[in-house]
Amino acid sequence: MIESQQPSTNNRQPKLKVCGLTQLNQIRELVALKIDFLGFIFYEKSPRYVLNYLSLKEIAEIPHFRKVGVFVNESIKAIVEITSEAQLDMIQLHGDEDEKFILQLRQLIGENIKIINVIRIGNQSSDELQKTINQQPSTINYLLFDTDSIAFGGTGKTFNWNILNDIEIPLPYFLSGGISLENVENLKKIVKVNLHENKTLTKLKQPFALDINSKFEIEPGIKDVEKIKEFKDSIKNES
Repeated sequence: MIESQQPSTNNRQPKLKVCGLTQLNQIRELVALKIDFLGFIFYEKSPRYVLNYLSLKEIAEIPHFRKVGVFVNESIKAIVEITSEAQLDMIQLHGDEDEKFILQLRQLIGENIKIINVIRIGNQSSDELQKTINQQPSTINYLLFDTDSIAFGGTGKTFNWNILNDIEIPLPYFLSGGISLENVENLKKIVKVNLHENKTLTKLKQPFALDINSKFEIEPGIKDVEKIKEFKDSIKNES
């Protein structure tokens, strides 16, 4: 079971993760833009499968300290090997990995590599979602909420973000699933602060980070860097 690790964030700007990267020239531009997290998809069925474009050595040489490897129902052995060879800083588990899997993975990678566990949101009730959150293993560092799909993400579709206001979220979380310039205004609906009568802060609903992908592409894996710049400015202004 997870314990509360939600940091005190006040009304700060959410961090930004750009996922599905495949092009070194665009990655260099995003590093220069100081994008917080760079996401690389290691799922062979994805049109953004990074090893179709870049080698593990090339990923390892990218000068960034928050490189995230996205895995879907991959073997523990493969995750550990890729994480080491690509010098990843974070592992995002986007499939059906269970608690036993995550505990074994944690033992092999140590504490320095952070784990993001994905919860896919479809038609479940807030009570069902809360139960899923409460059952997360204590060895993960972040949650990520994404729209449920048979493709395990990258659909460009959003879920009902309002459900996040009906649950307790004990860890910093990434928000994913169809985030775009057109719906960034809706993020205000989940930046919701609860106060005691003495006005002390008890929790924040604001995402720790926003995870963008397909809505900022020219085609799968080819990003629209100018659009990402515009989005980065827009969330700064919203904050």
